[in-house]
Amino acid sequence: MTLNGWIQILVFCGIVILLVKPLGGYMARVFSGERTVLSILLGPIERSLYRIAGTSEREEQHWTAYAAAVLFFNLAGFLLLYFLQRLQGALPFNPAGMSAVPPELAFNTAASFMTNTNWQNYGGESTMSYLVQMAGLTVQNFVSAATGIAIAVALIRGFARASVKSIGNFWVDMTRSTLYVLLPICVVLTLVYVYLGMPQTLGAYVNATTLEGAEQTIAVGPVASQIAIKMLGTNGGGFLNANAAHPFENPDAISNLIQMVSIFAIGAALTNVFGRMVGNQRQGWAILATMGVLFLAGVIVCYWAEAAGNPLVHALGLEGGNMEGKEVRFGISLSALFAVITTAASCGAVNAMHGSFTALGGLIPLINMELGEIIVGGVGAGFYGILLFVVLAIFVAGLMVGRTPEYLGKKIEAKEVKMAVLAVLCLPASMLVFTAIAAVLPTGVASIETPGPHGFSEILYAYTSGTANNGSAFGGLTGNTPWYNVTIGLSMLFGRFLVIIPALAIAGSLVTKKTVPASAGTFPTDGALFVGLLGGVILIVGGLTFFPALAVGPIVEHLAMLLGQTF
Repeated sequence: MTLNGWIQILVFCGIVILLVKPLGGYMARVFSGERTVLSILLGPIERSLYRIAGTSEREEQHWTAYAAAVLFFNLAGFLLLYFLQRLQGALPFNPAGMSAVPPELAFNTAASFMTNTNWQNYGGESTMSYLVQMAGLTVQNFVSAATGIAIAVALIRGFARASVKSIGNFWVDMTRSTLYVLLPICVVLTLVYVYLGMPQTLGAYVNATTLEGAEQTIAVGPVASQIAIKMLGTNGGGFLNANAAHPFENPDAISNLIQMVSIFAIGAALTNVFGRMVGNQRQGWAILATMGVLFLAGVIVCYWAEAAGNPLVHALGLEGGNMEGKEVRFGISLSALFAVITTAASCGAVNAMHGSFTALGGLIPLINMELGEIIVGGVGAGFYGILLFVVLAIFVAGLMVGRTPEYLGKKIEAKEVKMAVLAVLCLPASMLVFTAIAAVLPTGVASIETPGPHGFSEILYAYTSGTANNGSAFGGLTGNTPWYNVTIGLSMLFGRFLVIIPALAIAGSLVTKKTVPASAGTFPTDGALFVGLLGGVILIVGGLTFFPALAVGPIVEHLAMLLGQTF
């Protein structure tokens, strides 16, 4: 570890913190229906969209109607993307002549992008036409991110409102998320990326002659516009197969920094939106502090493990850190930071394959996903995920002080706790059950490149990434098989909607309750004590549900490396 590396990490953290209040204040005004600097330009477009959709910003929905709208909208997006892929060969904007995507892969990709996972069992430049990339994948990058923001805002209203029945209107929340937040920022980012050297064209792939005289086809296309929403919406799913390791998707250190900040910007700002909408910004800062402590702990361990290097390589007399996958990009510190960011914030756009990390270095991304990616997390998804842990933490606090748990004047009762437990436990159920089945089936084991603990980690990582709606992978697993395409696709659907529905049910229950004033027995929720409690509950739940399985792979492999063994 070096001073320069830590300075780069601290610069990133500082920029994110500086963006929290201005971006959070802007988003709070957007979702409260107040005028913003863009209202004059976008207001008429917004109202026109409501008329086309047959709704109005004055219409609100019960939580069941809100949930139904979410499910039907996402089903429509899934079907549209699936059939775009299946009919790709007969559709326009296909200069490379891509054929139809196979059924299992089309199912996996449609589930992946609809759930904001963006797991890729394909090479973008060799599988998807320009039309599918733009009208299918990029559109889902926008609307899946907007859906996550809408769910987060609906749950915030559950805490902010009292004695009512509605939690907002999904169509309004999704429209405002896209029109006022995602789209304007992405327009600016796209122009910046083009300036920095990313391609943005509908022209055909470029043929070039190498210095050795060989012919090479260079993939280009509308890259910059997809990378903008890919990062801002914490999607992953790059235009090109190598994602952010490809110079067309990540030309230099400036683009690398912008992309990392983009991944965290909205998720971090949502904590400020929460504080503003509930009328107590210290609550938002307390939640952000919890995220920050867990994030920095992961960065420290990952950076240390990567900087320490591989003991087996050291035994050969070669000193230095683990440079695999890093030497031609941005070094160990930023590779470690990027890996932790992408797995803390539900974005699989890594600049070094996680399979090139050391055993303990790769353990941190795995832990981040096992915890449900609540360390800032996916856009919206990370925030409503950590609010589920807030409910559990307040329940524990209520037991500690010997009275009914309360948060922001709302009593946390059996229904809310049951829904939170259901949402939290559905994740390990999907991750571990699918992993157990794949680890004993010949069709699952056949895709492993390396047997032993590392091979088990490859399987566990794949289903963890799918269920956590992350989309990153260890490079040694061949995922483009019928078994993995179908089962990882199912894990993505489980991880998305088995959390969304309980979260909306909690919002629907809280919004009907009266607000009661704090008393001497109320547990404080805006200071270091609450940060410690919340962080402790997160780690305890993670320890009880995941860590025994984690020890089988990376930790055993690390111990074996120390003893001079390899797998």
